[in-house]
Amino acid sequence: MRRLSPVWRPPAWLSPAVLAVLVPALVMLTLGLWGLDRGTMWRDEGATFQVARRSLPQIVHLLGRVDVVHGLYYLLMHPVLAVRPDEVTLRLPSVLAAAATAALVGALGSRLVRPRAGLWAGLLYAVSPFVGHYAQEGRSYALVAAGAALATWLLVRAVERGSVRGWVAYGAVLALTSLLHEFAVLLAAAHAVTLLWSRVRWPLWRGWGCAVLAAGAVLAPLVLVSRGQSEQVSWLRTPGPAEAEALVRSFAGPGRPVQAVSLALAALAVVAPPRARGPLGLSAVALPLVVVPPVLLYAVSQRQPLFLDRYLLFCAAGMPLLVAAGAERLLGGLPWRKTVAVAGVLAVGAAFAVQLPEQRRERLPASRGDQPALVAAQVGRLAGPGDAVLFLPHYERRVALFYPRDFTGLRDLDLAVSPAASGTLYGVDVGMAELRSRLGRLSPGDRLWVVWDTTTVGSRWFRAQRADFAKWQALHGRCREEASVFVHGGAVSRYICGRQGSPTSPPPPSPR
Repeated sequence: MRRLSPVWRPPAWLSPAVLAVLVPALVMLTLGLWGLDRGTMWRDEGATFQVARRSLPQIVHLLGRVDVVHGLYYLLMHPVLAVRPDEVTLRLPSVLAAAATAALVGALGSRLVRPRAGLWAGLLYAVSPFVGHYAQEGRSYALVAAGAALATWLLVRAVERGSVRGWVAYGAVLALTSLLHEFAVLLAAAHAVTLLWSRVRWPLWRGWGCAVLAAGAVLAPLVLVSRGQSEQVSWLRTPGPAEAEALVRSFAGPGRPVQAVSLALAALAVVAPPRARGPLGLSAVALPLVVVPPVLLYAVSQRQPLFLDRYLLFCAAGMPLLVAAGAERLLGGLPWRKTVAVAGVLAVGAAFAVQLPEQRRERLPASRGDQPALVAAQVGRLAGPGDAVLFLPHYERRVALFYPRDFTGLRDLDLAVSPAASGTLYGVDVGMAELRSRLGRLSPGDRLWVVWDTTTVGSRWFRAQRADFAKWQALHGRCREEASVFVHGGAVSRYICGRQGSPTSPPPPSPR
């Protein structure tokens, strides 16, 4: 009698629960690396690039004056950029963090419902254009999202096990994530709602409370220092319905068909949640995550504007979890489990196909606010050694800080103390008397290149900046503009000063 060959079983590392973690991570990694080198940094990325490359004492000196909310991120990026200071290296930690978040979303879905729901949720997170935008940005937001997802996973595990060690790990990750960006502390409020919703026992509340208090104690010094630097966000405006709607679109996906399906499935998960596998249900975890921090920040911002979508990236993981839970509730009773799982993956692929134009736009150089690399390239092409350069407003000196090679051999006409030495982002300028003297000492053969921000120079806001507006008036009182080259968000103008440079009248302010 012939013996039957044993049925092949996949190895443990190919189990559904493992695939629910690995596949989203690999998809997110692939999408994150796609088009990672856009050829230019925008202003926020450039701040990371130039600050993180300073010495550690210089970084600490800066944080006492400005940008303390990003201090831990700058310190983490310091050794990273020491390996290779370029734009790909600048963004690579964010790509890896986004891949880790996609894996954690998959792990949460698997743990709270079942592996195929985790797979769907992780893939939905990975293909989100909102997530992809910050996965390819050299700022802290993707790392904060990864920390928030890990803290949420640790919360679920701590509630299930009730061990002191679990709460210690949760508190440590919550503290570290909040130090990366202090608004991540709002995650604790979302987790409090989760525990209320789930009606957990008093010992679990005690463990959670001790962990949150410890994290708050660690965060308190940062909050105190950052309050003294609040002028950095003075440009924010009070949010209204338009900002709230934009955040919903970011979470649910671009395009009305994708949004409609996402919101319908999320609503189904809340109204008729799938069966929970432990003390915490998926809706009890995901809905507070996606709702509570945005609502709190929106409410606070009615008095002190602080509402920005990137500050709330860490909440975005809640939406794919809800959508996947709704799909599981809708399809969970069908036979052919593997077919249902594959059908869900194909549906995610279809959503990605619909969003593909948005994904492509995110990888264009113009997808961010400005393109300082284009401005620097014009200076490198036009200017020669010994030429003078002036920046308007003064923060346009960032172009030279981001791309110093194009400014080699040029004289910064307005610089008194360098950014690193002064503990500032853009350096300290000379006084108006000294600037007028330097302009007056330019000979007829000297060329002056003015690098200026076309979105602000000439506006009412610019006229209100006394120092920069006075520089603008002094420039046009002593020099004559010969030619200008305009690029996205900036311009480079050649001026002739001295006897050959008849003064030109300053252009009227724009109506902005």
